[in-house]
Amino acid sequence: MAPPRSGSPGGGGGGGIVASIARFWQRTYASDYIGFVLLLVAYLLIQFFVEPFHRMFAVSDLRIAFPHAEVERVPLLHDFIYALFIPLGLTTLTNLITRAPRHKHHVTILGLAIALILASLLTDIIKNAVGRPRPDLLARCLPKPDTPRDILVTIDVCTETRHHRLHDGWRSFPSGHSSFAFAGLGYLSLFLAGQLRVFAHTSGSAVSGAHAEKIIRGDLVRALVCGAPLLGATMVAISRCQDYRHDVWDVTVGGLLGWTVGYWSYRRYWPRLGSGRCEEPYQSPPGAEGPAGGYGRVRDEEEGLGGRNVSFTELGNL
Repeated sequence: MAPPRSGSPGGGGGGGIVASIARFWQRTYASDYIGFVLLLVAYLLIQFFVEPFHRMFAVSDLRIAFPHAEVERVPLLHDFIYALFIPLGLTTLTNLITRAPRHKHHVTILGLAIALILASLLTDIIKNAVGRPRPDLLARCLPKPDTPRDILVTIDVCTETRHHRLHDGWRSFPSGHSSFAFAGLGYLSLFLAGQLRVFAHTSGSAVSGAHAEKIIRGDLVRALVCGAPLLGATMVAISRCQDYRHDVWDVTVGGLLGWTVGYWSYRRYWPRLGSGRCEEPYQSPPGAEGPAGGYGRVRDEEEGLGGRNVSFTELGNL
C-alpha cells in the first residue's frame, strides 16, 4: 500500500501547507508589502525610541556656532509635498493619460513608497550611529556660562530642556531632507525618463541581415523634463545648508543615498532605461493581478532588442 501523499488527509498536511505558503509568497506581492510594513515599523521605532550618539564638542568650534533658524526654508511638511505627493500625483496622472493597466499603477506607487521609506530608515540609522553635531549645535545646546571653551565637553553642559530640539542637534549626517527628496524626486525622474523613452534610442524590430535598427536621437526637451525633479531635489538639499541645519558633506551624502535607493527601488519593477520596453514594468506574479498575471522578468538584453511603437512613444513626441 502506497504511503499517503503529503497534504492528503492521512499525510499530516505539513508539506501541503508549506507548499501553499511558498506558492502564495512567490505568486503575489505579499513579500513586498510585508517588507514595506517591516521597514515602516522599524522607522517609527527609531523615531520614537532611539536617541543619537552624542559626540563630544568644543564651545569654541566655529563650525557648530551658526544660528538656529526658527523658520526653515523647506520645512518637513513641504519636503513631503515635494518628494511624496508631487511624484505620486505626476506618476498617477501620466499613467491615467496613457490609460495604463492596473498593474502599472500598482508597481509605480509601490516602488515609490518603498524608495521613500527605505531611504528614511537608512538615513536615520546612520544619523543616530554617527551622532555628528549640526552646524547650529551651540544655539540648540545653550552651554552653561562657565563651560570651558578649549576642551572637549559632553551633552551634560547643555541647558536646553526641549528634548527634540536638543537631541536633534546630533543628527547632522547625513541630511534626511536630502535623502528623502532624492529618493522621491529621483524615482520620479527615472519614471519620466522611462515613459518618455529618453534613453531608448531604437525603433522598430531588430532583425538580422540588411535591415538594421533605426537610431533615434533623444530630444533635449524630454531630457530637461526628466531632469527637472533632480533640480528640485538639489534645491531642497541646498536649503538645508542655507538654514545651517547641515553642511555640504551632509547633503551630498544624503542626496547620493536617496538617489541610490530610488534607483534600486525603480529597477526592481522596471527594466533599464535603454531597454526597448522601458515604458512597461516587469510582469506581475501569476495571481497578483488576476488570471492575466504571468510572472517572469524578461532579461534586459532581450528587452533591448528593438522597441515597440506604443502609446508611450506618442506621449514622448508631444
